[in-house]
Amino acid sequence: MAKKAISVPGSKLYGPYTPGVMANGMIWLSGQIDVEAGDDTASQTAGALAKIDALLETAGVTKDAVCFAQVLLDDIGDFQEMNEVYGAWVESMDVKPARAAFEAAALPAGAKVEIVVQAIQTNCC
Repeated sequence: MAKKAISVPGSKLYGPYTPGVMANGMIWLSGQIDVEAGDDTASQTAGALAKIDALLETAGVTKDAVCFAQVLLDDIGDFQEMNEVYGAWVESMDVKPARAAFEAAALPAGAKVEIVVQAIQTNCC
């Protein structure tokens, strides 16, 4: 199966990358940020997760297909604020994704949080 690009029309990009790629039943989403959502970590987390939901929908899956999430914070002190929003997002999932979260200085566009996910097509293989 060839690689297929996943994107949502009108989404702002911060560099030369594809928002998502699908191949052989795997879905990789580029790090999602949403600095337009607000100045606080909770708003930006909600915005990034909304972008992830939209990209997953474009790929024909839901967040239940997510197997791994990586959360980058510009300040690890904001972990709890991010975790509350993220926790609400995964609450309904029977199997929550594996996850890593850590501090990474100087995220793109001055973002407070960036979220990367990997998912699978449940009907593929």
